[in-house]
Amino acid sequence: MSRLLQPVFLMTITYLYCFVAESPGQAFEPKQRPNIVLIFIDDMGWKDTGANGSDLYETPNIDALAADGLTFTNAYAAAGNCEPSRACLISGQYTPRHHMYAVSSTNRGPQQKMRVLPIPNINSLPQENCTIANAMSEAGYATGMFGKWHLGKQTPHLPVDQGFQSVDTMNPPSAKIFEQTADPKNISRITNGACDFMEHHRDEPFFVYIAHHATHMGIQAAPATMAKFSSKGPGKQHQNTAFAAMNADMDKSVGRVLQKIKSLGIEDNTIIFFTSDNGGLPQSPQTPLRGFKGMYYEGGIRVPMFVRWPGKIPAGSTSHTPVINIDLYPTFLELASAARSDDKALDGESLVGLVTAATPLKRQSIFWHFPGYLDRANPGARDNEFRTRPVTVIRKGDWKLHLFHEEWSLDGGLNKVATNQSVELYDLSNDIGEHENLAGTASEKRDELISDLLSWSQKVDAKFAQEPNPKYGTPTNEKRKRKKKRQGTTNP
Repeated sequence: MSRLLQPVFLMTITYLYCFVAESPGQAFEPKQRPNIVLIFIDDMGWKDTGANGSDLYETPNIDALAADGLTFTNAYAAAGNCEPSRACLISGQYTPRHHMYAVSSTNRGPQQKMRVLPIPNINSLPQENCTIANAMSEAGYATGMFGKWHLGKQTPHLPVDQGFQSVDTMNPPSAKIFEQTADPKNISRITNGACDFMEHHRDEPFFVYIAHHATHMGIQAAPATMAKFSSKGPGKQHQNTAFAAMNADMDKSVGRVLQKIKSLGIEDNTIIFFTSDNGGLPQSPQTPLRGFKGMYYEGGIRVPMFVRWPGKIPAGSTSHTPVINIDLYPTFLELASAARSDDKALDGESLVGLVTAATPLKRQSIFWHFPGYLDRANPGARDNEFRTRPVTVIRKGDWKLHLFHEEWSLDGGLNKVATNQSVELYDLSNDIGEHENLAGTASEKRDELISDLLSWSQKVDAKFAQEPNPKYGTPTNEKRKRKKKRQGTTNP
């Protein structure tokens, strides 16, 4: 047995006895409990597959996965960029529960342009947060994780500390190393590890988390793939042929995983989930969606999601129900016949009934909470300084409301909501691009969603960024230097 596949046995205290092997809903017999494969792509936007309408990218394996199963047209990441989205996925919780809101910091950008102080961010998922891997291990599943972790760099925050028994994490090669490697983004290495894991555990239920670095920047692809797309030329929707090449290399990995499952003879007892950690990059336009990664407009959080389970999910089916990646935790619990402890707060809802029998979900709304600032505004942002400012968002039915903390906290809140620009309201059924703000004309719906959002924020203890920033409006160093120079008092 390779060292890679030797199980890492964790002390029982790591799991905190957070789950017991009881069925919360539909019961799956021990021999019938399905294998679960989660393919999690980095920065793949809603329009980045052929199945969702790309006119340049070639993703035949992902398209086949979608055609053989169910496509969610309204699937979401629970955060606008990598780290918090992965924390939501692995913990099954909205951001206010685990306090991972951004990559690195919530204080990103010119401080003189920040009206309020951001809520601080943490960068490691606490070990006591019983993860999806902890739960699956306790339910008797073999657990493997291959690829990008991004939830802590040291013990006790590594995947082996968080319930994954077989692990291989790595970073993609640098630009210099890339010139000498045939494995851009370590796509092959990640795929090899996942395939070896499935073969080793073919006779027992397993959960494997395949977390690719592609299609994150920088853009890297195998030379032959790069040459193919360079000669092909751009399309109307997507024009970056190098990004298309990287996308194609990642798609080949999906094909290898599908072929491995088939060759092992476990297709009928393996359910595959395919999705992304957040919306797309500016290098890959998401029209008609507004915005990109890091924003809470649709382009930053709406993602592709496909689910395949032969014999259980009808091929070619579609669901328009809004779903979010925190739903995967309770979904996997139900598939594993494992009930959650009352001590673990899960914010999602199991999708088993929805994907197998089109049973409607019970909830009415989904939420996002980002109480900080992200720099480097991209097209579609609210202003030219930040990708996003502090905001809390609700989607209820086809209605979506953004509540911006600066105006809400400093400009009169609910009493001045008609004039203080704190709210944007969109009807996604008619305006998926979020162009027509209806906050001033659909006031009844606006107030309904504000009430729901505030009730939710109290329930999960979502802290709003509301303390005035004393540095707001002060001149930057460059402005100060220019002013002093005009006054003849410039210091070296």
